[in-house]
Amino acid sequence: MCGIAGTYRWPDGKAVTDRLTEILAHRGPDGAGRYGHPAGDGHVHLGHRRLSIIDLSETGAQPMVSDGLALTYNGELYNAPELRAELTASGVRFRGTSDTEVVLEAWRRWGTDCLPRLRGMFAFGIFDERTGDLVLARDQLGIKPLFLLRRGTGLVFASELKALAAVTGGSLEVDHAALVASLLYYWVPDSRCALREAEKLPPGSWLRCRADGRVDRGRFWNLKDVAAEGQERAQSGERSDLAAIVEESTRQHLLSDVPVATFLSGGLDSSYLTALAARHQPGISAYTIGFRAEDAKFEAMPDDLRYARQVAAQFGVDLHEIEIAPNVLDLLPQMTYHLDEPIGDPAAINTYLICSAARDAGVKVMLSGMGADELFAGYRKHLANLLALRYQRVPRPLRRGVAAAVDRLPVATARRGYRSVRFAKRFLSFAELPEETAFRRSYTMYDQDELLALINPDLAGTVDDVLTEHADIYADNELDDFVNRMCLGDARMFLPGLNLAYTDRSSMAASTEVRVPYVDVEVVKAAFAFPGDRKIAGRQGKAVLKEAASSILPKEIVYRPKGLFSAPLRAWMSRDLAPLVREVVNDGVLVRDGFLRRDALARMAAADAAGQRDYSKHLWHVLTLEYWYRGATSGEFG
Repeated sequence: MCGIAGTYRWPDGKAVTDRLTEILAHRGPDGAGRYGHPAGDGHVHLGHRRLSIIDLSETGAQPMVSDGLALTYNGELYNAPELRAELTASGVRFRGTSDTEVVLEAWRRWGTDCLPRLRGMFAFGIFDERTGDLVLARDQLGIKPLFLLRRGTGLVFASELKALAAVTGGSLEVDHAALVASLLYYWVPDSRCALREAEKLPPGSWLRCRADGRVDRGRFWNLKDVAAEGQERAQSGERSDLAAIVEESTRQHLLSDVPVATFLSGGLDSSYLTALAARHQPGISAYTIGFRAEDAKFEAMPDDLRYARQVAAQFGVDLHEIEIAPNVLDLLPQMTYHLDEPIGDPAAINTYLICSAARDAGVKVMLSGMGADELFAGYRKHLANLLALRYQRVPRPLRRGVAAAVDRLPVATARRGYRSVRFAKRFLSFAELPEETAFRRSYTMYDQDELLALINPDLAGTVDDVLTEHADIYADNELDDFVNRMCLGDARMFLPGLNLAYTDRSSMAASTEVRVPYVDVEVVKAAFAFPGDRKIAGRQGKAVLKEAASSILPKEIVYRPKGLFSAPLRAWMSRDLAPLVREVVNDGVLVRDGFLRRDALARMAAADAAGQRDYSKHLWHVLTLEYWYRGATSGEFG
């Protein structure tokens, strides 16, 4: 796991690449390197920051140059041993044991045809000295980031957006459409970028810059096609051995020359991975979090710690417990900087603090249960959308009465919040809407009218564009299964746009690699080969994954209520962050610049403070957006 950067036919490319690489130092504190070569009427420069995981010797150093190819690579290739054996059998002689060299030699032999054969997470740039071509590529599911910017025939790329912002001298302007999208979702979709001109290379794709100035693009893997193939397999009666596939993925993700540990929340996903990892690596370490007692009580949070301890004891895991009692006023601007774009999920703080603690203990690699909820329908929104179909059959007068009664209930008092009331209000906000609109409303922050009331009226057209984009992506499939349509939408938007993004950026801020065994091409193929009624059975989400996990985990863990990898936001808002909320509402840069409307923001803050509505998530994201916007418009970002 590393930081990569480079320039192609870019003015002053050597100095720019050196600066890019310097900014990415936290992603790779173990080493640095740069490569340069003529390319057409200019030069190519590749930069690298190394976090040594596999082959700690100099034979794994980057950029790696061999017989006319130069590679800067970020990621882990879990089927490297199998590809190495195949290449060796064809006559390739390897100098070291790194997966970087496997990628380079696979490219030499197969070119872009090697990309669908790579099982892992990766983003890389590879230059061919003979043709003068530079190719950028990104993994199938968008686990690893790759930002790029093109001007004329020149290109600059990096693992983080802040690096591009820094080397362009503050000339990148804020993309207000991306900020509107971030208000809706509380993250920026992978199809957009918070700074104009910059873009993210789409998952499962490549881009080739040629010496004559031409640029080609291609896609080597498409999640929509995988889901369609899975549906055909399901309809034919073909079934995958999910337990075997998840175990194989977990075993492969343990490949490392340095210690590996796991996240262990006590929920199904992390418990299952930790139990499987302990089977292959006895005594493995795991990290879990707890909260201040008063915060957990106010938020009515489940006691995840008890379950984490139970799993650790049963499987001989060395459990490290971390209490999350951060100074959020200090952490908020720090996390906003590291997250690159406005991302309003406080789980990023948890990830950062866990990874920091693990790194202090000498651990560089962590396994996470990220992705299981998206692929196997484990979120409350999935079940809620199914229940909404039944709710729509309830007589209209009775529905009106229920809605009126729930509307009068408070979501919090001075001493505690009421999760059941929050859930009920949330459910009723989308329960009577059409499928795509209901699904969007079940996990986004505002409906169309609320969003229009919050932002500058001149951006009304942008709201339409953002909503249309969601509708188009959701409809872009051939699935006849409602549950799998939701899972596909999540895997294409929610997973790369939010969860994989904050996991990468917050872990790398702590110089730690996080691996995600559920977000594996073989696990994904298996997931979409199960029909929706195997994922949500009765009121059980992730039913098929629970069946698989029952072979190793006790039923008390498998079928416990869903845990939360989040933070006590309501407690923070009512105590630590209340003064900051007032400052941002009354005199924030977003308000002063006219992007947000003070009156709408003030009404939201007042309703939240009074316990009438739960706007804690909305206000947290406004704070993250405010800090990000301050940095982006003042030139401090990057």
